[in-house]
Amino acid sequence: MPGYSRRQFLTLSGGVLGGIAAGTTVTAATRSDRFIVQTRGKRTPRGLDVVHEMPGVRFTVVEGSERAVRKSKAVKRFAPDLEIQLNEPEVNTETPTLDAADYEGQPGDFLQWDKADLDVPQAHEVTEGEGTRVSVIDSGVLESHPDLAGPLNLDLSRNFTGDGGDHNPVGGDDHGTHVAGIIAADNGGGIGVNGTAPKTDLVDCRVFSAEGGASFADILAAVVYSANVGADVANLSLGAYPVPRNDGQFGQFYGKVLNSTMTYANKEGTLLVIAAGNDSADLQHDGNVISLPNEGAQALSVAATGPIGYGWDADGDGELSDLAAPPESPAFYTNYGTNAITLGAPGGDADTDAIGTGVPWFNDLVFNAVFDYVDTDGDGEPDTQVPGYGWKAGTSMAAPNVAGAAALVKSANPRYNANQVESALKRAADVPSGYEKAYYGSGYLNVVDAL
Repeated sequence: MPGYSRRQFLTLSGGVLGGIAAGTTVTAATRSDRFIVQTRGKRTPRGLDVVHEMPGVRFTVVEGSERAVRKSKAVKRFAPDLEIQLNEPEVNTETPTLDAADYEGQPGDFLQWDKADLDVPQAHEVTEGEGTRVSVIDSGVLESHPDLAGPLNLDLSRNFTGDGGDHNPVGGDDHGTHVAGIIAADNGGGIGVNGTAPKTDLVDCRVFSAEGGASFADILAAVVYSANVGADVANLSLGAYPVPRNDGQFGQFYGKVLNSTMTYANKEGTLLVIAAGNDSADLQHDGNVISLPNEGAQALSVAATGPIGYGWDADGDGELSDLAAPPESPAFYTNYGTNAITLGAPGGDADTDAIGTGVPWFNDLVFNAVFDYVDTDGDGEPDTQVPGYGWKAGTSMAAPNVAGAAALVKSANPRYNANQVESALKRAADVPSGYEKAYYGSGYLNVVDAL
């Protein structure tokens, strides 16, 4: 992999300043050819290639040698960009995928317990997200998926990675497609799945490359871009944990860049909805470390909930209708912390002891749009993306349920700014009886009352 000053990789339980589905195994390395720079006023660095201008904040992403960066009189401070490599949670690798042809005519509403528990059909009697815009900062959204072709804005969707592809996943996974479906799937003409805000304008901001890597700078640039194209909501189902709270000059600089970027987006009217992470960590009492970006400035941090036994006999009494845990119960993996979490929302849970027993344990995960790679030219290598449907769990799935709800609130209240949309969601939420506030912040997402 070119562009690295050293091959010493950092391994943390959640990563360093990036990565989808926080809480998985992530490695990071600093770049030797790419830097995030703080400029002096409006001066533009010369002798360096500008990768992202990020208009609105006093930071720019450049390529060139460190020597050239140090010599530039336009540069006040700088730090190397960080490249992140990701492995998704194991529970998500065990789930089946249904291709679109096999799924046609199946009872998608039954499988979408998250939308049923949130009373999304009732909310749609008020609005389906008309007049709003939501950006998905993730691994790319498959534009050929029948449930996403309608909401997806192809003119505004962008690839921030510089890997030569477009906004679609290029050799990467279907994480972003699943996230986008939770927000805005429009039921593909009556045979697919439902999103919370199917009539929102969906903007795909791809920040993960084919190799599964994401750049911290690309994520920041996508946040600024989302604000500058008028996104009412930006969903970031990505994160890093644990990051040292006071990690010398580098840590302080990265934190300053992140907070400045997030504050700018909020000021421009973009609500940042961010996954809280999947480390089962108490973010309130975890020492001198921090989870980012969900503990950054202006973040709406989302913890995950889910049922146990949805559509299968989890308690062994012979009744498929009984649940061992309700949909609003905290997921086993979710991060928590009273002042670190804003809302709890459906992200899926799992009884890991049930995996491999033959019961449909995956029904407790979130069901929505995915795709699979198949070999169409017979060379033994998967080369074609085939749209389909499948299950995933994570705070990555909980965040888009909130992002979709935020779009509905904005649609119903067009004059609301980002803080007012968040306030409406928080006021409508309640902590479920018998559960700890630490898992919910203001409470469990209540879409209908928020309208």
